[in-house]
Amino acid sequence: MLGSALLRILYFVVLLRGYRAADLTVVYPLARGTGPLLSSLFALVWLGESVSVIGGLGIAGVVGGVFLIAGGPQRIAEWRRSDGVTEAQLTAQRLRSAGLRYGLLTGVLIAIYTVVDGYAVKVLLMTPLLLHYVENVVRGVLLTPVLLRDRPAASALWRQQWKYALIVGTLTPVSYVLVLYALQTAPLSLVAPAREVSMLFAALIGGHLLGEGERMLRVLGALLMAGGVAMLGLA
Repeated sequence: MLGSALLRILYFVVLLRGYRAADLTVVYPLARGTGPLLSSLFALVWLGESVSVIGGLGIAGVVGGVFLIAGGPQRIAEWRRSDGVTEAQLTAQRLRSAGLRYGLLTGVLIAIYTVVDGYAVKVLLMTPLLLHYVENVVRGVLLTPVLLRDRPAASALWRQQWKYALIVGTLTPVSYVLVLYALQTAPLSLVAPAREVSMLFAALIGGHLLGEGERMLRVLGALLMAGGVAMLGLA
């Protein structure tokens, strides 16, 4: 429980810093798509497992989705141009690079904490509610000193955003407890990919509500990644 709490703190810190530094439509799909991909590659390289045709197509789908979300076609076009790139294009490149770094690191953390929590509820037979409740308590204890470093700022932010904080603070635990119950009754290799359909909603919401650029390209990349993840789950 302590290990899971520490992993989840690190996951949230990296993910939220990624949102601050780059576009949601880059960070979130990469984070959600690379977790299952890394698990599959780990099994291939270190456990000596073989890959099926469906699994190979799934890996190709995730890699292709990463290429689109990272702005691969635009970068190739920019490299081929002889007149260089504009300042706006350089800014977009920096945003994509930051999104790649934070998204991939978050994906690694998702893969690790999913395995840890899956072991807790499947092998150690821990109750999902108890596991997640204790994780939240530990996170609260560890993060309270950070909150108290600047009480005036914390109070001001709470007055401005308490409704949103309560919504996120309620829906996040509920959704993850459902994931833990699914891990308890179904193979991790199926549950982990099934979670990642959320990347489609993130791509659509980020593109529409947040006005992030390259909307269709990123939605297409998220679709490729979701299809690839689904194939990995079937492989």
